[in-house]
Amino acid sequence: MEALLDWVVLVMRTVGSPGVGLATALETVFPPVPSELVLPLAGYTASQGYYGLTAAIAWATVGSLLGALLLYWLGAAWGLERICALADRIPLMHASDVRRAVAWFGRHGRTAVFVGRLVPGVRSLISIPAGIDRMPLVRFCVFTTAGSLVWNSALILAGYELGAQWHVVEGYVGPASNVVYVLLAVVLVVVAARRLRHRLRSDGT
Repeated sequence: MEALLDWVVLVMRTVGSPGVGLATALETVFPPVPSELVLPLAGYTASQGYYGLTAAIAWATVGSLLGALLLYWLGAAWGLERICALADRIPLMHASDVRRAVAWFGRHGRTAVFVGRLVPGVRSLISIPAGIDRMPLVRFCVFTTAGSLVWNSALILAGYELGAQWHVVEGYVGPASNVVYVLLAVVLVVVAARRLRHRLRSDGT
């Protein structure tokens, strides 16, 4: 991770604010690259005079949108039927689970996209069901941009104000990310346990 952050700093200092957009697009597509490190670092680099604060936020939001669009098109290209077929091959999962999830997204898509961009661990993945559901592209872009703007502004401003102490931000956001990951893991375990119990009962009858 340290080597990755060194590369991010090099890109930001060499390319300027467009480098912030590139780094943000990468962290959007590859969730293991944490935005709670990249964005405050972008703010700190702005405080050193390599580019303006407004430019950093603007390019970060552009990068977030481009990364989200890539995942959106991935979900649209893969399609519901392929995802359902894949789910049927995974133990303790069914195509009906996927269909219910997509149906839920169809009812709450705008809220899911906007709020999802503010939730660590979800902010990248939320674009995939949007693509599967074929959420209208303009609507997806509007709510993705709005949510990304709030998130990016908060973390970049924090890094800008904290200066050399920019890494403190991760100490607050990181635990929130861990909580989200744990909750997602618990949900998966509960779903798997219910499926297993259902199969055992079916086999018993």
